[in-house]
Amino acid sequence: MDFSGEITDPIHRYIRFSDAEKQVIDEPAFQRLRRIRQLAGAHLVYPSAQHSRFEHSLGAMHIAGLAGESLLVKGYIDSAETVQELRIAALLHDVGHGPFSHLFEEVLETKTSTSHEDIGKKIITKSAISDVLRANGHNPEVIANLSFGQSKVGFLNEIISGGLSADIMDYLPRDSYFTGAEYGKVDYHRLISSMEVANNRLALNKSALNSLESMLISRYEMFKAVYFHKTVRSAEVMLLHSMTAADADLGLTDVSLDNYLSLTDEATLDRICALKTGFAAKLATDYRDRRLLKCVYERILHKRDRRRLVERKTLRLIESEIAQGAGIDSSFVFADASRAPSMPLTPSKEEMYSVLVADKTGVYEMPVSDIPLVESISGFFDMLRIYTTAENREAVERSVKKVLGDQESQDMGVWKQHGR
Repeated sequence: MDFSGEITDPIHRYIRFSDAEKQVIDEPAFQRLRRIRQLAGAHLVYPSAQHSRFEHSLGAMHIAGLAGESLLVKGYIDSAETVQELRIAALLHDVGHGPFSHLFEEVLETKTSTSHEDIGKKIITKSAISDVLRANGHNPEVIANLSFGQSKVGFLNEIISGGLSADIMDYLPRDSYFTGAEYGKVDYHRLISSMEVANNRLALNKSALNSLESMLISRYEMFKAVYFHKTVRSAEVMLLHSMTAADADLGLTDVSLDNYLSLTDEATLDRICALKTGFAAKLATDYRDRRLLKCVYERILHKRDRRRLVERKTLRLIESEIAQGAGIDSSFVFADASRAPSMPLTPSKEEMYSVLVADKTGVYEMPVSDIPLVESISGFFDMLRIYTTAENREAVERSVKKVLGDQESQDMGVWKQHGR
Protein backbone atom coordinates (compact mmCIF):
# COMPACT_ATOMS: atom_id res chain seq x y z
CA MET A 1 0.00 0.00 0.00
CA ASP A 2 1.01 3.59 -0.61
CA PHE A 3 0.84 5.83 2.45
CA SER A 4 0.72 9.62 2.27
CA GLY A 5 1.24 10.54 5.91
CA GLU A 6 1.38 9.39 9.51
CA ILE A 7 -0.07 10.27 12.91
CA THR A 8 1.86 10.03 16.18
CA ASP A 9 0.01 7.80 18.65
CA PRO A 10 0.92 6.87 22.26
CA ILE A 11 -0.18 3.24 21.79
CA HIS A 12 1.15 2.32 18.34
CA ARG A 13 3.85 5.00 17.98
CA TYR A 14 2.98 5.90 14.37
CA ILE A 15 -0.21 5.27 12.42
CA ARG A 16 0.18 5.65 8.67
CA PHE A 17 -2.69 6.57 6.38
CA SER A 18 -3.42 6.51 2.65
CA ASP A 19 -5.01 9.32 0.60
CA ALA A 20 -8.38 7.53 0.67
CA GLU A 21 -8.19 7.07 4.44
CA LYS A 22 -7.26 10.75 4.94
CA GLN A 23 -10.30 11.83 2.94
CA VAL A 24 -12.57 9.64 5.10
CA ILE A 25 -10.93 10.91 8.31
CA ASP A 26 -11.44 14.52 7.23
CA GLU A 27 -15.19 14.08 6.74
CA PRO A 28 -17.31 15.84 9.44
CA ALA A 29 -19.22 12.60 10.13
CA PHE A 30 -15.92 10.99 11.14
CA GLN A 31 -14.45 14.06 12.89
CA ARG A 32 -17.54 13.95 15.12
CA LEU A 33 -15.96 10.91 16.83
CA ARG A 34 -13.45 13.28 18.46
CA ARG A 35 -16.36 14.50 20.57
CA ILE A 36 -17.52 11.07 21.76
CA ARG A 37 -15.44 9.64 24.59
CA GLN A 38 -14.41 6.04 24.34
CA LEU A 39 -15.41 5.33 27.96
CA ALA A 40 -18.42 7.62 28.47
CA GLY A 41 -18.36 8.64 32.17
CA ALA A 42 -15.15 6.87 33.22
CA HIS A 43 -13.21 10.14 33.25
CA LEU A 44 -15.06 11.08 36.44
CA VAL A 45 -13.21 8.21 38.14
CA TYR A 46 -10.09 8.02 35.96
CA PRO A 47 -9.44 11.69 35.07
CA SER A 48 -7.14 10.94 32.12
CA ALA A 49 -9.72 8.75 30.36
CA GLN A 50 -10.55 11.55 27.95
CA HIS A 51 -9.69 9.57 24.83
CA SER A 52 -12.32 9.34 22.13
CA ARG A 53 -13.79 7.01 19.53
CA PHE A 54 -11.71 8.98 17.01
CA GLU A 55 -8.28 7.78 18.08
CA HIS A 56 -9.58 4.28 18.84
CA SER A 57 -10.85 4.08 15.25
CA LEU A 58 -7.43 5.12 13.94
CA GLY A 59 -5.83 2.44 16.10
CA ALA A 60 -8.24 -0.23 14.91
CA MET A 61 -7.43 0.73 11.31
CA HIS A 62 -3.72 0.40 12.05
CA ILE A 63 -4.01 -3.06 13.60
CA ALA A 64 -6.40 -4.30 10.90
CA GLY A 65 -3.81 -3.18 8.38
CA LEU A 66 -1.05 -5.12 10.15
CA ALA A 67 -3.25 -8.23 10.16
CA GLY A 68 -4.16 -7.75 6.50
CA GLU A 69 -0.53 -7.34 5.47
CA SER A 70 0.46 -10.47 7.40
CA LEU A 71 -2.26 -12.52 5.71
CA LEU A 72 -1.37 -11.00 2.32
CA VAL A 73 2.23 -12.20 2.67
CA LYS A 74 0.96 -15.67 3.63
CA GLY A 75 -1.30 -15.79 0.56
CA TYR A 76 -4.66 -15.76 2.39
CA ILE A 77 -5.49 -12.31 0.99
CA ASP A 78 -5.05 -11.88 -2.73
CA SER A 79 -4.39 -8.15 -3.15
CA ALA A 80 -3.34 -4.94 -1.45
CA GLU A 81 -6.74 -3.56 -2.44
CA THR A 82 -8.40 -6.00 -0.02
CA VAL A 83 -6.06 -4.81 2.73
CA GLN A 84 -7.10 -1.23 1.98
CA GLU A 85 -10.80 -2.14 2.23
CA LEU A 86 -10.11 -3.95 5.50
CA ARG A 87 -8.38 -0.86 6.91
CA ILE A 88 -11.22 1.46 5.89
CA ALA A 89 -13.81 -0.92 7.32
CA ALA A 90 -11.96 -0.95 10.66
CA LEU A 91 -11.64 2.84 10.52
CA LEU A 92 -15.43 3.14 10.18
CA HIS A 93 -16.52 0.37 12.56
CA ASP A 94 -17.51 2.89 15.28
CA VAL A 95 -18.77 5.73 13.08
CA GLY A 96 -22.38 5.06 14.10
CA HIS A 97 -21.91 5.46 17.85
CA GLY A 98 -24.14 7.98 19.56
CA PRO A 99 -23.28 10.25 22.49
CA PHE A 100 -21.68 8.41 25.40
CA SER A 101 -21.19 5.39 23.10
CA HIS A 102 -22.86 2.21 24.34
CA LEU A 103 -24.99 4.12 26.83
CA PHE A 104 -26.92 5.80 24.05
CA GLU A 105 -27.46 2.40 22.51
CA GLU A 106 -29.30 1.40 25.70
CA VAL A 107 -31.55 4.43 25.21
CA LEU A 108 -32.14 3.50 21.56
CA GLU A 109 -33.09 -0.04 22.58
CA THR A 110 -35.93 1.25 24.78
CA LYS A 111 -37.37 3.54 22.10
CA THR A 112 -36.45 2.12 18.68
CA SER A 113 -35.27 -1.04 16.95
CA THR A 114 -32.16 0.75 15.69
CA SER A 115 -28.59 -0.03 16.76
CA HIS A 116 -25.39 1.96 16.35
CA GLU A 117 -24.44 -0.52 13.64
CA ASP A 118 -27.61 0.31 11.69
CA ILE A 119 -26.73 3.99 11.96
CA GLY A 120 -23.15 3.23 10.98
CA LYS A 121 -24.29 1.51 7.79
CA LYS A 122 -26.46 4.51 6.95
CA ILE A 123 -23.55 6.91 7.50
CA ILE A 124 -21.23 4.82 5.33
CA THR A 125 -23.74 4.37 2.49
CA LYS A 126 -25.84 7.57 2.63
CA SER A 127 -23.62 10.40 3.88
CA ALA A 128 -20.74 12.22 2.18
CA ILE A 129 -18.47 9.36 3.30
CA SER A 130 -20.18 7.27 0.64
CA ASP A 131 -19.10 9.79 -2.02
CA VAL A 132 -15.51 9.68 -0.77
CA LEU A 133 -15.45 5.89 -0.92
CA ARG A 134 -16.87 5.79 -4.44
CA ALA A 135 -14.43 8.46 -5.64
CA ASN A 136 -11.60 6.20 -4.45
CA GLY A 137 -12.96 3.09 -6.15
CA HIS A 138 -14.62 1.44 -3.14
CA ASN A 139 -18.17 0.14 -2.87
CA PRO A 140 -19.78 1.66 0.26
CA GLU A 141 -22.06 -1.38 0.68
CA VAL A 142 -19.05 -3.71 0.71
CA ILE A 143 -17.27 -1.51 3.26
CA ALA A 144 -20.40 -1.27 5.45
CA ASN A 145 -20.90 -5.06 5.46
CA LEU A 146 -17.27 -5.62 6.39
CA SER A 147 -17.37 -2.94 9.10
CA PHE A 148 -20.22 -4.72 10.87
CA GLY A 149 -19.33 -8.38 10.45
CA GLN A 150 -21.49 -9.18 7.43
CA SER A 151 -18.90 -9.77 4.74
CA LYS A 152 -19.04 -13.09 2.89
CA VAL A 153 -15.34 -13.50 3.71
CA GLY A 154 -15.66 -14.75 7.27
CA PHE A 155 -12.08 -14.34 8.42
CA LEU A 156 -12.09 -10.66 7.39
CA ASN A 157 -15.11 -10.12 9.66
CA GLU A 158 -13.11 -11.62 12.53
CA ILE A 159 -10.32 -9.11 12.01
CA ILE A 160 -12.80 -6.27 12.55
CA SER A 161 -14.68 -7.73 15.55
CA GLY A 162 -14.26 -10.83 17.70
CA GLY A 163 -11.76 -12.51 19.94
CA LEU A 164 -8.82 -11.84 17.61
CA SER A 165 -10.02 -8.49 16.32
CA ALA A 166 -8.33 -5.17 15.70
CA ASP A 167 -11.04 -3.66 17.88
CA ILE A 168 -10.05 -5.49 21.06
CA MET A 169 -6.32 -5.26 20.30
CA ASP A 170 -6.61 -1.47 20.26
CA TYR A 171 -9.16 -0.68 22.95
CA LEU A 172 -7.56 -2.82 25.69
CA PRO A 173 -4.10 -1.19 25.63
CA ARG A 174 -5.61 2.24 24.86
CA ASP A 175 -8.13 2.13 27.72
CA SER A 176 -5.44 0.77 30.04
CA TYR A 177 -3.04 3.56 29.10
CA PHE A 178 -5.50 6.41 29.54
CA THR A 179 -7.10 5.13 32.75
CA GLY A 180 -3.77 4.18 34.29
CA ALA A 181 -5.02 0.65 34.98
CA GLU A 182 -2.27 -1.91 34.45
CA TYR A 183 -4.39 -4.72 33.01
CA GLY A 184 -4.64 -4.09 29.28
CA LYS A 185 -1.31 -5.34 28.00
CA VAL A 186 -1.70 -7.12 24.65
CA ASP A 187 1.10 -8.68 22.59
CA TYR A 188 -0.78 -8.01 19.36
CA HIS A 189 2.31 -8.26 17.19
CA ARG A 190 2.72 -11.90 18.26
CA LEU A 191 -0.99 -12.60 17.75
CA ILE A 192 -1.03 -11.01 14.30
CA SER A 193 2.12 -12.76 13.09
CA SER A 194 0.60 -16.08 14.23
CA MET A 195 -2.69 -15.69 12.32
CA GLU A 196 -3.66 -18.32 9.77
CA VAL A 197 -6.86 -19.00 7.81
CA ALA A 198 -8.81 -22.27 7.55
CA ASN A 199 -12.36 -22.93 6.34
CA ASN A 200 -12.93 -19.18 5.83
CA ARG A 201 -12.16 -18.62 9.53
CA LEU A 202 -9.30 -17.00 11.34
CA ALA A 203 -6.96 -19.47 13.03
CA LEU A 204 -4.06 -18.99 15.43
CA ASN A 205 -0.77 -20.81 15.56
CA LYS A 206 -0.56 -22.93 18.70
CA SER A 207 2.61 -21.11 19.76
CA ALA A 208 0.58 -17.92 20.32
CA LEU A 209 -2.03 -19.41 22.69
CA ASN A 210 -0.26 -17.88 25.69
CA SER A 211 -0.64 -14.44 24.12
CA LEU A 212 -4.34 -15.10 23.51
CA GLU A 213 -4.78 -16.27 27.10
CA SER A 214 -3.10 -13.11 28.37
CA MET A 215 -5.37 -10.89 26.24
CA LEU A 216 -8.57 -12.61 27.40
CA ILE A 217 -7.53 -12.34 31.05
CA SER A 218 -6.66 -8.68 30.50
CA ARG A 219 -10.10 -8.02 29.03
CA TYR A 220 -11.78 -9.70 32.00
CA GLU A 221 -9.73 -7.67 34.49
CA MET A 222 -10.51 -4.42 32.66
CA PHE A 223 -14.22 -5.15 32.95
CA LYS A 224 -13.88 -5.63 36.69
CA ALA A 225 -11.55 -2.71 37.35
CA VAL A 226 -12.74 -0.11 34.82
CA TYR A 227 -15.77 -0.82 32.65
CA PHE A 228 -17.95 -2.10 35.51
CA HIS A 229 -16.37 -0.04 38.30
CA LYS A 230 -19.21 0.87 40.65
CA THR A 231 -18.55 4.62 40.48
CA VAL A 232 -18.07 4.58 36.70
CA ARG A 233 -21.40 2.83 36.43
CA SER A 234 -22.95 5.35 38.83
CA ALA A 235 -22.09 8.14 36.39
CA GLU A 236 -23.38 6.06 33.49
CA VAL A 237 -26.68 5.27 35.24
CA MET A 238 -27.21 9.01 35.63
CA LEU A 239 -26.51 9.62 31.96
CA LEU A 240 -28.71 6.73 30.90
CA HIS A 241 -31.72 7.86 32.92
CA SER A 242 -31.30 11.53 32.04
CA MET A 243 -31.13 10.81 28.28
CA THR A 244 -34.14 8.51 28.50
CA ALA A 245 -36.16 11.08 30.44
CA ALA A 246 -35.15 13.95 28.12
CA ASP A 247 -35.96 12.12 24.92
CA ALA A 248 -39.59 13.30 24.75
CA ASP A 249 -38.50 16.96 24.97
CA LEU A 250 -35.33 16.79 22.87
CA GLY A 251 -36.01 14.02 20.35
CA LEU A 252 -32.68 12.34 21.08
CA THR A 253 -33.76 9.06 19.50
CA ASP A 254 -34.68 10.70 16.20
CA VAL A 255 -32.37 8.62 14.01
CA SER A 256 -32.41 10.88 10.95
CA LEU A 257 -28.79 11.50 9.96
CA ASP A 258 -28.95 15.27 10.46
CA ASN A 259 -30.16 14.92 14.03
CA TYR A 260 -27.99 11.91 14.91
CA LEU A 261 -24.78 13.47 13.66
CA SER A 262 -25.44 16.54 15.82
CA LEU A 263 -25.40 14.40 18.97
CA THR A 264 -22.04 14.35 20.75
CA ASP A 265 -21.24 13.97 24.44
CA GLU A 266 -21.06 17.61 25.50
CA ALA A 267 -23.70 18.83 23.05
CA THR A 268 -26.19 16.29 24.39
CA LEU A 269 -25.31 17.02 28.01
CA ASP A 270 -25.68 20.77 27.42
CA ARG A 271 -29.09 20.28 25.80
CA ILE A 272 -30.36 18.25 28.75
CA CYS A 273 -28.95 20.66 31.35
CA ALA A 274 -30.59 23.54 29.44
CA LEU A 275 -34.00 22.08 30.26
CA LYS A 276 -33.34 23.78 33.65
CA THR A 277 -35.96 21.87 35.63
CA GLY A 278 -37.18 18.32 35.89
CA PHE A 279 -35.72 14.88 36.51
CA ALA A 280 -33.55 14.74 33.39
CA ALA A 281 -31.98 18.17 33.95
CA LYS A 282 -31.28 17.43 37.63
CA LEU A 283 -29.49 14.17 36.82
CA ALA A 284 -27.51 15.72 33.97
CA THR A 285 -26.46 18.71 36.07
CA ASP A 286 -25.42 16.49 38.97
CA TYR A 287 -23.43 14.34 36.54
CA ARG A 288 -21.71 17.39 35.08
CA ASP A 289 -20.82 18.64 38.56
CA ARG A 290 -19.81 15.15 39.74
CA ARG A 291 -22.50 14.81 42.38
CA LEU A 292 -22.81 11.11 41.72
CA LEU A 293 -25.26 8.51 42.95
CA LYS A 294 -24.13 6.28 45.83
CA CYS A 295 -24.00 2.50 45.53
CA VAL A 296 -25.78 0.89 48.50
CA TYR A 297 -25.95 -2.70 47.27
CA GLU A 298 -23.81 -4.80 44.97
CA ARG A 299 -24.16 -8.40 43.90
CA ILE A 300 -21.82 -10.10 41.44
CA LEU A 301 -22.55 -13.44 39.86
CA HIS A 302 -20.53 -15.40 37.35
CA LYS A 303 -22.98 -17.52 35.34
CA ARG A 304 -22.62 -20.12 32.64
CA ASP A 305 -26.00 -19.67 30.97
CA ARG A 306 -27.26 -16.87 28.72
CA ARG A 307 -30.38 -15.94 30.72
CA ARG A 308 -30.66 -12.27 31.49
CA LEU A 309 -29.78 -11.15 34.99
CA VAL A 310 -33.01 -9.27 35.71
CA GLU A 311 -35.62 -7.99 33.25
CA ARG A 312 -36.38 -4.24 33.11
CA LYS A 313 -39.87 -4.67 34.56
CA THR A 314 -38.38 -6.58 37.49
CA LEU A 315 -35.86 -3.80 38.06
CA ARG A 316 -38.72 -1.30 38.21
CA LEU A 317 -40.50 -3.54 40.75
CA ILE A 318 -37.34 -3.74 42.88
CA GLU A 319 -37.00 0.06 42.76
CA SER A 320 -40.62 0.51 43.82
CA GLU A 321 -40.36 -1.92 46.75
CA ILE A 322 -37.11 -0.39 48.01
CA ALA A 323 -38.46 3.15 47.71
CA GLN A 324 -41.64 2.21 49.55
CA GLY A 325 -39.62 0.69 52.37
CA ALA A 326 -37.43 3.79 52.54
CA GLY A 327 -40.40 6.15 52.46
CA ILE A 328 -39.18 8.04 49.39
CA ASP A 329 -40.23 8.48 45.77
CA SER A 330 -39.13 5.63 43.48
CA SER A 331 -37.36 8.12 41.18
CA PHE A 332 -34.62 8.34 43.85
CA VAL A 333 -33.82 4.60 43.60
CA PHE A 334 -31.92 3.17 40.66
CA ALA A 335 -31.63 -0.59 40.16
CA ASP A 336 -28.95 -1.34 37.60
CA ALA A 337 -28.31 -4.75 36.05
CA SER A 338 -25.11 -4.96 34.01
CA ARG A 339 -23.98 -7.95 32.01
CA ALA A 340 -21.06 -8.79 29.78
CA PRO A 341 -19.79 -12.08 28.40
CA SER A 342 -16.41 -12.79 29.94
CA MET A 343 -15.29 -13.87 26.46
CA PRO A 344 -15.43 -11.51 23.45
CA LEU A 345 -18.34 -11.79 21.02
CA THR A 346 -17.86 -13.20 17.53
CA PRO A 347 -19.04 -11.23 14.46
CA SER A 348 -22.35 -13.14 14.74
CA LYS A 349 -22.74 -11.75 18.32
CA GLU A 350 -22.24 -15.14 19.99
CA GLU A 351 -19.81 -15.60 22.83
CA MET A 352 -16.41 -16.87 21.73
CA TYR A 353 -16.50 -20.52 22.80
CA SER A 354 -13.61 -21.84 20.72
CA VAL A 355 -10.61 -20.88 18.65
CA LEU A 356 -9.13 -22.53 15.56
CA VAL A 357 -5.60 -23.66 16.32
CA ALA A 358 -2.93 -24.48 13.75
CA ASP A 359 0.05 -26.71 14.47
CA LYS A 360 2.34 -29.05 12.54
CA THR A 361 -0.41 -31.65 12.17
CA GLY A 362 -3.05 -29.31 10.78
CA VAL A 363 -5.91 -27.15 12.08
CA TYR A 364 -8.34 -28.11 14.82
CA GLU A 365 -10.97 -26.38 16.95
CA MET A 366 -10.09 -25.88 20.60
CA PRO A 367 -12.63 -24.81 23.24
CA VAL A 368 -11.38 -21.67 24.97
CA SER A 369 -12.05 -23.52 28.21
CA ASP A 370 -9.07 -25.73 27.34
CA ILE A 371 -6.75 -22.74 27.57
CA PRO A 372 -5.20 -22.58 31.08
CA LEU A 373 -6.88 -19.98 33.33
CA VAL A 374 -9.51 -19.04 30.72
CA GLU A 375 -11.89 -21.82 31.81
CA SER A 376 -12.24 -20.20 35.21
CA ILE A 377 -13.63 -16.95 33.73
CA SER A 378 -15.75 -18.25 30.85
CA GLY A 379 -19.45 -17.52 31.07
CA PHE A 380 -21.19 -14.26 31.89
CA PHE A 381 -20.14 -11.49 34.23
CA ASP A 382 -23.35 -10.23 35.87
CA MET A 383 -23.83 -7.41 38.37
CA LEU A 384 -26.84 -6.03 40.19
CA ARG A 385 -26.38 -2.72 41.96
CA ILE A 386 -28.71 -0.36 43.75
CA TYR A 387 -27.91 3.37 43.64
CA THR A 388 -29.51 6.35 45.32
CA THR A 389 -28.80 9.99 46.10
CA ALA A 390 -26.48 10.91 48.97
CA GLU A 391 -29.27 12.33 51.12
CA ASN A 392 -31.30 9.11 50.85
CA ARG A 393 -28.41 6.72 51.34
CA GLU A 394 -29.11 5.51 54.91
CA ALA A 395 -32.86 5.02 54.39
CA VAL A 396 -32.32 3.11 51.14
CA GLU A 397 -29.59 0.93 52.66
CA ARG A 398 -32.00 -0.16 55.39
CA SER A 399 -34.76 -0.85 52.89
CA VAL A 400 -32.46 -2.80 50.57
CA LYS A 401 -31.59 -5.22 53.38
CA LYS A 402 -35.27 -5.94 53.90
CA VAL A 403 -36.19 -6.23 50.22
CA LEU A 404 -33.15 -8.03 48.81
CA GLY A 405 -31.71 -9.59 51.94
CA ASP A 406 -28.22 -9.42 53.35
CA GLN A 407 -25.93 -10.31 50.45
CA GLU A 408 -23.31 -11.67 52.84
CA SER A 409 -25.65 -14.29 54.30
CA GLN A 410 -27.70 -15.29 51.25
CA ASP A 411 -26.23 -17.40 48.52
CA MET A 412 -28.40 -16.13 45.69
CA GLY A 413 -29.90 -12.92 47.11
CA VAL A 414 -31.97 -11.10 44.54
CA TRP A 415 -32.14 -13.99 42.08
CA LYS A 416 -34.17 -16.06 44.54
CA GLN A 417 -36.60 -13.27 45.35
CA HIS A 418 -36.96 -11.50 42.02
CA GLY A 419 -35.99 -14.07 39.41
CA ARG A 420 -39.47 -14.22 37.97
